[in-house]
Amino acid sequence: MIDYQYFIDHFEEFPFLVQLVWRISVVLFLTIILLTIYLKVIRYHLRKKENEYKTFKKEYEALLVEYLYADKENEQISNEQQSIILKIKTHIPIKYKRKMVISVLYNLMNEVSGEMADSIKTLYYQTGLIDYALTRLKNKNWFVIAKGIGELRRFKVEEAHDEVAKFIKHPKNEVRKETQLYLVNLFRFEGLSFLNELKTPLSEWAQLQLLEVLQKFDDQQICDIKPWLKSKNDTVVLFALKLAQIYNQFEVKDILIELLSHKEKEIRICVIEVLTNLYGIEAKEMLKTNFNQLSIEEQLSFFKLLENLVDPSDETFIEQHLFHKNFEIQLLALKILKTINIDKFLSLNKLRSNKEVPEMYKFANNS
Repeated sequence: MIDYQYFIDHFEEFPFLVQLVWRISVVLFLTIILLTIYLKVIRYHLRKKENEYKTFKKEYEALLVEYLYADKENEQISNEQQSIILKIKTHIPIKYKRKMVISVLYNLMNEVSGEMADSIKTLYYQTGLIDYALTRLKNKNWFVIAKGIGELRRFKVEEAHDEVAKFIKHPKNEVRKETQLYLVNLFRFEGLSFLNELKTPLSEWAQLQLLEVLQKFDDQQICDIKPWLKSKNDTVVLFALKLAQIYNQFEVKDILIELLSHKEKEIRICVIEVLTNLYGIEAKEMLKTNFNQLSIEEQLSFFKLLENLVDPSDETFIEQHLFHKNFEIQLLALKILKTINIDKFLSLNKLRSNKEVPEMYKFANNS
């Protein structure tokens, strides 16, 4: 029989520091054992839940496909479909099952169209999933609100317009972005009405996303963009300029000319690009006349665009800027001269009065 008292007495004879180390070691050892057991229990439950999820997903993927093909022409919802709706509805209150159903429905939405897409939307309504999405809009957490708006967008719930539109001025950018995407995805150009009063910046990424959505729809009439070109929000003006260029808004010419004197250099440069693309020769001549009033960045932007619009009549203008103080403009002038008058370009190599010419000539000749 083990004499525990002997060990205790012997242990107490150790110095305090040694006793402390042993006590810590025992505590750590027990902690490791408990954590190991805990992790094994967690892993077991995770595997069990994953298997349940896979089984449930497989079962309901088949059920949802069956729902789609149980549609009958003379009935809005057939008896078979109603039975499937009731079966799915019983599982909707369970969070992970609800998320799985939404995921499967959304994947199906991307694969079908027409009447089948309408059937999926009907299922979304009938099972009460829409109620959970609408409830998210009342949540205090911004990320929950953003998820709710995103879900309503994916399932094209137009009835939620008034509720969603309230978040267009939300302090969180993520919520504003989801609201903007919802409005434009479902209401196209009409959904851009939020630009009328937008005070917060519209990021470059947000602009690209909105343009991508709009360009998916060919059969649409662009709205009047003039108020946006006059907006006090510079990012709204930049977005309107993109719309003007993409959708060939020739009727905004006067406003574009006014914007050439805008306080923001980025906007002035963008206007030069839009004008040159929309009005070609006419805009080119106007910009050539006012060239010396432009900033270096604007002059450079104009020369880059001039490469695509140049004709022999521009030769005099090009020659005037062969020795421009900006290196890039010099180089562009030489490259353009090379395209319209190769003989004059070759003759420049013979000039020795200006030391910069031979070096610039090499750059242009190799371009």
